[in-house]
Amino acid sequence: MLQIQSLTRRFGERTAVNEVSLSIPAGQMVGVIGRSGAGKSTLLRMLNRLTEPSSGRILHDGMDVTALKGQALRDWRTRCAMIFQQFNLVQRLDVLTNVLVGRLNHRPLISSLLGRFTAAERAMALEALDRFDLADQALQRADTLSGGQQQRVAIARALMQQPRVILADEPIASLDPRNAKVVMDALRDVNKRDGLTVLVNLHHLDTAREYCDRIVAMQAGRVMFDGTPAELTAEKVREIYGVDEAEFHEQAEEAVRPKHTVAA
Repeated sequence: MLQIQSLTRRFGERTAVNEVSLSIPAGQMVGVIGRSGAGKSTLLRMLNRLTEPSSGRILHDGMDVTALKGQALRDWRTRCAMIFQQFNLVQRLDVLTNVLVGRLNHRPLISSLLGRFTAAERAMALEALDRFDLADQALQRADTLSGGQQQRVAIARALMQQPRVILADEPIASLDPRNAKVVMDALRDVNKRDGLTVLVNLHHLDTAREYCDRIVAMQAGRVMFDGTPAELTAEKVREIYGVDEAEFHEQAEEAVRPKHTVAA
């Protein structure tokens, strides 16, 4: 169980996340939606402790995540894997090595620094790549892959951490529709087959409805809706955001339009 209690983050006089409280059962797939600037990314970054909360607590199975320091915090970031919009791969390295990076916090420091991975770890990485139809690309440089392929490599890398929670921060915002579907299918597979808790920030309501068990809608740092996809009706969207769904989608598209789209 992941529990978020009155979580708040302020940047000067601006409050990016405002008193957010959620209880997320293990194994649930949660879509977090909202316009650009709603606080979605800040919320996920606080859960991983990449951004420090101004106040509030994060608990995971009774452990106070907000109190962790040093190795305990590094261990949490291993159990709570993060997937980013722009992949965060080392472009000059091959795909297999990028996936093996997910094992670094499981290994002695000297072995990590020297990049020495065991045969079992390499087999584990190849199995993860094969799961996402990428085994044939294992020895290619990461920068030779399409955007959708790179994001699947990032998911494989996250699985190598053997996490219990995966946080995906707008993982399809820079992808074309076909690649976006492939990546969302991969995240749903991880959620269903591995039983991992998945929180994914999304701009598109239809994607959240199709893939997520639960939808949390944010506006100006606050949770404005928390329910099932069926409960997020067109009327509810209009009530939350003051616009109909078509206009909401148009605004969401505008929010990501300046960012380049990665084609297949």
